[in-house]
Amino acid sequence: MIEKLISVSLRNRFVVLLLAAIIFGFGIFAIQNNKIDAIPDLSENQVIVFTEWQGRSPQIIEDQVTYPLVTGLQGIPNVKYVRANSMFGMSFIYIIFKDGVDTYWARSRVLEKLSTVNASLPNGITPTLGPDGTGVGHVLWYTLETDGMDLGEQRATQDWYVKFALQNVEGVSEIASFGGFQKQYQITIDPNKLNYYKVGIKEVMDAVNSNNNEAGGRKFELSDMGYIIKTSGYLKSIQEIENIAIETKNSIPVRIKDVSQVQMAGEARLGIFDLNGNGEAVGGIVVMRTGENADEVINRVKLKMDEVAKGLPASMKFNIVYDRGKLIKESINSIKNTLIEEMVVVSIIVFIFLLHWRSAISIIIQIPITIAASFILLNAFGISSNIMSLTGIALAIGVIVDNGIIMSENAYKQLSIRQEELNLNFKSE
Repeated sequence: MIEKLISVSLRNRFVVLLLAAIIFGFGIFAIQNNKIDAIPDLSENQVIVFTEWQGRSPQIIEDQVTYPLVTGLQGIPNVKYVRANSMFGMSFIYIIFKDGVDTYWARSRVLEKLSTVNASLPNGITPTLGPDGTGVGHVLWYTLETDGMDLGEQRATQDWYVKFALQNVEGVSEIASFGGFQKQYQITIDPNKLNYYKVGIKEVMDAVNSNNNEAGGRKFELSDMGYIIKTSGYLKSIQEIENIAIETKNSIPVRIKDVSQVQMAGEARLGIFDLNGNGEAVGGIVVMRTGENADEVINRVKLKMDEVAKGLPASMKFNIVYDRGKLIKESINSIKNTLIEEMVVVSIIVFIFLLHWRSAISIIIQIPITIAASFILLNAFGISSNIMSLTGIALAIGVIVDNGIIMSENAYKQLSIRQEELNLNFKSE
């Protein structure tokens, strides 16, 4: 079989060269379109369901939220297993699908199932899906550098300006904020005053909720002009909250400030983000969408940051603390240099041992053609150019040229023997 293949190739050299040129051309195209990353994505094909129920202990979360969700989500097609984790005020469900299942098909199936499971959860509890990223999707971390700006103001800038702008970048799944204080109005109730005025906590909550609302009216015409009636009732200051009337006692209103203290403060935190021991910092994590090109996503985010920076306060700027793009460039450059060095060394050794430049060239040509063809297979199987895949190609160069060296040396030897036989026959005649 091999002899027939060799003989056919020798008789059709032009066809072989043409096929090699076509493979090399498609390989160059595959190299240009291959996804680039520093590390391979070996994470499982999973969908995360996150449920928040503040103030509840892990046991209550486990019994009333996690257990109903786990039992309800186990009937989804192509699911390998379901994991769960309950903690204070939060529940995490990890639905692991079989390899090869489309991520967005899996997310849609989970959403369909959640619509039937919600009935078994406590009132006001709404499970949400996690971002469509993976465990290695954190491609960029940044902080906001300022000159003495309050941590609450920094977090507000991050949450209400920077986050929304960067989330619009193509390939970004989520911008996860960290650090600082999330501003909120806090009402600290005095139980003794509640008892004195004979008012319950539920009445205080209902009063605040009913007074923090807007309502629409109807449209009417006056002097050939149309007017829309609405009421503006959103709370905008501490004073407005303090003056909310809970109920009336003997024609005297009992206000929020009579039974509690209202203040602007930050939400309770379970930790802080410290940057290099220089104090707290506020920033965000760029989470890449599944299957995206990490290098391109990072470059697009950096370009968007330049636009967003124009709208930041004068004393604020971006500080990138983790950039996988640098690791990607260093990894790719290292592998490229290794490939070039190996090609040069192999070429020199082949030429020295064979002392036949045509045979050396035929072996050396195999290296770029085979490497280019390998990228066609990488794209076909959805494998990115990373440390593992490129290192494998670098290590395989020896195998690539090994068969060529053996075949060329054997052919060179057989030709020499044949030439000697012809010379002997010629002398004998």
